[in-house]
Amino acid sequence: MNDGLIKDEDGKHRCQWCGTDPLYIDYHDNEWGNLVTSDQRLFEKICLEGFQAGLSWITILKKRDNFRKAFHHFDIDRVAKMTDADIENLLNNAGIIRHRGKIEATINNARCMQDLIADEGAFYSYVQKFKPTSRNELLAYEQLRHITTCDEAIALSKDLKKKGFKFVGPTTCYAFMQAMGMVNDHFKGCDFSEQKAIISN
Repeated sequence: MNDGLIKDEDGKHRCQWCGTDPLYIDYHDNEWGNLVTSDQRLFEKICLEGFQAGLSWITILKKRDNFRKAFHHFDIDRVAKMTDADIENLLNNAGIIRHRGKIEATINNARCMQDLIADEGAFYSYVQKFKPTSRNELLAYEQLRHITTCDEAIALSKDLKKKGFKFVGPTTCYAFMQAMGMVNDHFKGCDFSEQKAIISN
């Protein structure tokens, strides 16, 4: 039976989805699944998960530095001020995903994020209301491979959409939860499943 793990030359077992690409391995080992509290970092994560829709995450990861430059390192206030002229410039930026709807959604979501933070105090505090509580242990590959969302991600998606956010469907919201440490979906047996120190910057 496939346990979803690969054993690297360093003897470590990793989730097989990170493959052999050094960039992807570093992301798996040092970032994915670790708790993130910074609103700016969380804004980046949910925007990039939206850009991923229909694509592979490694495609986004390889372009992440370009995305950061294009969107002012995802400074919420600066992105919220971006104009139609900025959108046209971004549509000519080969370093990012040139999808008008996703670019416009990022700017829209920055403005919605400003309102949400004004109401809630912090995006981190808000999303924690949707943290899944039903799972207390790591799941095996054969279980996780069939999970693309959960009730809490569906609820988060619905609430964000009510607040005006775009490209935040249930699957995107679940991927966001995985990436920022709200759920630990490293496969059972992965040597990098223990959540590391909080990432706050």
